[in-house]
Amino acid sequence: MLSLIVNPSAGGGRAGRLLPDVREQLGRLGLEHRVELTKSLDHACELAFTAATAGETVVAFGGDGTIGAVAGALKHSDAVLGVLPGGRGNDFARGIGLSMNPVTACETLLHGHATAVDLGEVGSKTFLGIATSGFDSEGNRIANNAKHVPHRLVYAYGGVRALMSWKPATFTLRLDGEEHSLYGYNVAVCNSGRHGAGMILAPEASLSDGLFDVVMIAQAPKHEFLRQLPRVFKGTHVNCPFVRIARAREVEISSDRPFTTYADGDPVAVLPARFAVLPGAVQVKVPASADTTL
Repeated sequence: MLSLIVNPSAGGGRAGRLLPDVREQLGRLGLEHRVELTKSLDHACELAFTAATAGETVVAFGGDGTIGAVAGALKHSDAVLGVLPGGRGNDFARGIGLSMNPVTACETLLHGHATAVDLGEVGSKTFLGIATSGFDSEGNRIANNAKHVPHRLVYAYGGVRALMSWKPATFTLRLDGEEHSLYGYNVAVCNSGRHGAGMILAPEASLSDGLFDVVMIAQAPKHEFLRQLPRVFKGTHVNCPFVRIARAREVEISSDRPFTTYADGDPVAVLPARFAVLPGAVQVKVPASADTTL
């Protein structure tokens, strides 16, 4: 039995609109299922825990925030998580090779295989993707509040709007106990490499290496930052002189002014904050063609 945990408002209501088609496809595939509609991320966690305790396969149908929250509810258990992309970014689904069409992605629930992936943890929250603090989190906040911007453009819109009023910040980091400082734009703690609807922020990040890739973007003139920004969609921005990357299992970040940290598209913490990797914490159903070590 599948427990289909659906965030009907994900993707501006896309998940809710496609739910009948997904259910029809699950029926064609012979996958018995029931549907639970979420009211919040905490509610999604409760539903996932209850379903896993009952021995059901949990399937998260929504955006990255819903999928990350459900994954956290299943951490360190024998439960297997299925994923159907229904949000605006769907970066975790991209990263494991799923089709961006949730109806097509249903095939993976039947023919895919389970593989262990790492989770990121900050306080009581977990995330599968990237936790970002600074310029990028400001852009994420703006994007989340944008009402009439096409989904494929909403994160670029948020970034340009954030850049208009951005002032450099000073960040203090401890990476596995070693202190670093950054004056500039942003610190991103990356469990996987993608966010922002296809941006490849950390091209060499792995979901199964037990490490974060920490991407630090230092000060540069705004015109140069904006000129280089499109390179993030190919991952070649890492060659810019104001970008540096380190790896760590534990990351502590503080800043000289308040920032809310966003992960998987949702607010998860306020700086100062401590981030930790939970290696191989959750089993995820991935396409049959996907590598067993993502």
